[in-house]
Amino acid sequence: MENKQQSNGEMKENKAVKKKMNWSGSLIVASLTGAFGSSFLYGYNLSVVNAPAAYIKKFYNETWERRYGFSVDESTLTLLWSITVSIFAIGGLVGAIIVTPIVKFFGRKCTLLLNNVFAVTAALLMSLALLAGSFEMLILGRVIMGVDAGISLSALPMYLSEISPKEIRGSLGQVTAIFICIGVFTGQVLGLPEIFGQESRWPYLFGAIIVPSLIQVVILPFLPESPRYLLLEKHNTSKAEKAFQTFLGKDDVSHEVEEVLAESRVQRNTKLVSILQLLRTRAVRWQVITVVVTMGCYQLCGLNAIWYYTNNIFSEAGINHETIPYVTLSTGAVETVAAVFSGLVIERLGRRPLLIGGFGLMVVFFAVLTVSLTLQKTVHWLPYLSIFCILAIIASFCIGPGGIPFVLTGEFFQQSQRPAAFMIAGTVNWLSNFAVGLLFPFIQSGLQTYCFLVFAAICFAGATYLFFVLPETKNKTFHEINQAFAKRNKVSLEMQEINHFPGERKSSAEQESNFTSSVDNGETKKGIV
Repeated sequence: MENKQQSNGEMKENKAVKKKMNWSGSLIVASLTGAFGSSFLYGYNLSVVNAPAAYIKKFYNETWERRYGFSVDESTLTLLWSITVSIFAIGGLVGAIIVTPIVKFFGRKCTLLLNNVFAVTAALLMSLALLAGSFEMLILGRVIMGVDAGISLSALPMYLSEISPKEIRGSLGQVTAIFICIGVFTGQVLGLPEIFGQESRWPYLFGAIIVPSLIQVVILPFLPESPRYLLLEKHNTSKAEKAFQTFLGKDDVSHEVEEVLAESRVQRNTKLVSILQLLRTRAVRWQVITVVVTMGCYQLCGLNAIWYYTNNIFSEAGINHETIPYVTLSTGAVETVAAVFSGLVIERLGRRPLLIGGFGLMVVFFAVLTVSLTLQKTVHWLPYLSIFCILAIIASFCIGPGGIPFVLTGEFFQQSQRPAAFMIAGTVNWLSNFAVGLLFPFIQSGLQTYCFLVFAAICFAGATYLFFVLPETKNKTFHEINQAFAKRNKVSLEMQEINHFPGERKSSAEQESNFTSSVDNGETKKGIV
């Protein structure tokens, strides 16, 4: 018994040591730098327009009056402001559509670096709009910033999923969501009146976008490209091994290389799959459906509605109007803490409990919030319950639905399918984002506080679907995850391997020799046909 307990203790200790070794310095720097110049800017641009809204509308009116000699009417001003806010999603959709050929040609890391051209251009346009007296520059800057966000929200999760060991793939993937939350919170802080939330300073809010971009441009070039991309798409074994060694912090990476080669043998071909081919591939049908459902629920679950109601609810609770911007910081802080918590526990609890549990908790708190908002004028303490529900909904979203959809998209698909999968996920994400911005005012106008029941129903539907369909992907290879879907896709494991790419079949030995033989100056002479 003593020997058994000692053996178990040693196994736990070895497991802890192995997990600790997975977090190399290069891996941490790559994930933080990549996210700071990418998903951070997405979150920042979601919240940065809120604080200076009144000043920007005044700038629109003054510009209009200077040009045409009369003030802009209220409906036109509202339209201009709506375009300014919602056109960010149109740019995001464009970015999601063009990301596939970019990551194929330039690679994951270089795509992130080149994407900073969009960010810096957008920052200059938006920050100089007031000086130039052109509100069109601000709107154009929002479009370009949306393109940057659309590219980064596909390229970053792709890069993180390909550089991380499977033991910490979920935790590293959550870095995307964590930095989105930090970006939202930073936008709220910089928008305070003491900092840039003043009429003369609001352009600095947009100029600040340059800082994360420059930091990424300075640091990221010194880190390797995705080793999977180098091995499977560029067929550069030498560089792939060096990349693995850098990210994993060890010299012997033969096991990792063999694991990727095993994936290539399953795929039969490393030629990139188009969206149409991916949609026609039976072996990944339920993976695609699951990505569409999770990404759709990610945007349609009602978090945007929560931001809309926050100020009103705080006001109803008796909080002074001047104090509300500072109290609103609590929502950004809760978002960040919940996202960090999710990143810490995702490899212990798994994806399923966090994702299904997050949506489930949102259903409960949406229902309670509907009741408290409907009756808050009759009971004096109900506004405080509404505040609690708002914070609880934000926390529930961030522990699972806020980041795991990006992780799953990277985990579900093989190398040749991943860019097309991220294009589908990105398209659904941005179309849903635009739909919420377009339809929510009408839903809110028609249903008032009962609009939250619509979002509760969406969260319930998403949780139910995931409960019956989603397998646990924690600590599994890409091949093992596809095996878990084989029965639902109604294909045998052998047929599933063939259908990963409906191309010409080759023997395993012949394919592996294409990777491992005839190495000259670090590059293979043969590639997979």
